[in-house]
Amino acid sequence: MNSTPIYLNHAGICCALGNTITEVEDALFAKNPTSPLQPSDEFSPGTAIPFGRVRGDIPHISLSGENSRNNRILAQAIEPIRQEIDTLIKRYGRDRIGVIIGTSTSGVAEGEAAMLPTEDGFQLAPGYHYNNQELAAPSRFLAAWLGLEGPCWSVSSACTSGGKALASAARLLKTGMCDVVIAGGVDSLCRMTVNGFGALGVTTPNLCNPFSANRDGVNLGEGAAVFVISREHAAVKLAGYGETSDAHHVSSPDPEGKGAEAAIRKALANANLQAGDVDYINLHGTATLQNDLMEGNAIHRVFNSDVACSSTKPLTGHTLAAAGAIEAVFCWLTVQRDDALLPPHLWDGIEDSNILGVRGLGRSASTQTHVVMSNSFAFGGNNLSLILTREPHE
Repeated sequence: MNSTPIYLNHAGICCALGNTITEVEDALFAKNPTSPLQPSDEFSPGTAIPFGRVRGDIPHISLSGENSRNNRILAQAIEPIRQEIDTLIKRYGRDRIGVIIGTSTSGVAEGEAAMLPTEDGFQLAPGYHYNNQELAAPSRFLAAWLGLEGPCWSVSSACTSGGKALASAARLLKTGMCDVVIAGGVDSLCRMTVNGFGALGVTTPNLCNPFSANRDGVNLGEGAAVFVISREHAAVKLAGYGETSDAHHVSSPDPEGKGAEAAIRKALANANLQAGDVDYINLHGTATLQNDLMEGNAIHRVFNSDVACSSTKPLTGHTLAAAGAIEAVFCWLTVQRDDALLPPHLWDGIEDSNILGVRGLGRSASTQTHVVMSNSFAFGGNNLSLILTREPHE
């Protein structure tokens, strides 16, 4: 194993909590946090359900053919750290900086809008090009927008995509092929995902209620989060990552959570840590019946229920391919705090006796947080666990 340490030097984010890292941090650690999710029937006419929407007008993009909402949200997330990236370009060169972005929707919303009804079915609106919704679109756009010439690709493994982009960046850096990687995830709301999740019967007209006995489904959201990742020492290290696939079902997790448990244990081993070293877990916590049950019981087998944890989905909605990266930013912010505040867990407080592993829901840390874990689980039984650690100043 290559033991080269990998650091998360800078982060940018845009989601329902805010359009900058400062806005997000203020909302995430507010004294009395509230959910920003609002009901809308924009994507499901006649049926209003809560969504985590990016707020306000997102600036348009001047690059020809790249002005999708997905790319605009991604640009909004990274704009505040453009100066740091430009400095790195001067230091290392454009060809030594890579781009890895996770996505699942890409520019599908623009494709939906471009489908014009005709007597014979549909035709595409003049000027629309399919490359807007290719999975490569956000990574291709970001590399062109930032002027980068290093390795560039997209990851699309549903709800683990943004987190897996960080693990992919770590491996790329350890090969020595890059000195810096810009990595993260982005997804924007569209009819395809909203109605697809509705067809699966896992959405709710209520605010999602993770791990409650009364949970009845997921709320969807949109957003982006990106990191500047390198071998250069920083306050937060990407200490470990574990990836597995249980291949149990195309859309349902293994009910016993064996793959999730294996990913968690792999991340701990990769970080050379024990379960007792983890101060906080950001749970995947979608508020669906099966996913919460599986994750809670996997947590119980590894941690024996004795760990502070929360699901932040009621604050953002489930942002799909962006979720792992957004929640990694939440962990990045948490592990740098000098107080004991943790991301909140918004729910009705009614425990599900069948879920064993989340007795620490919403619990505050007793001391400063040094080791945090973020879990992401996806369609197809794809599982990911990340570990971030607070690092001493050099």
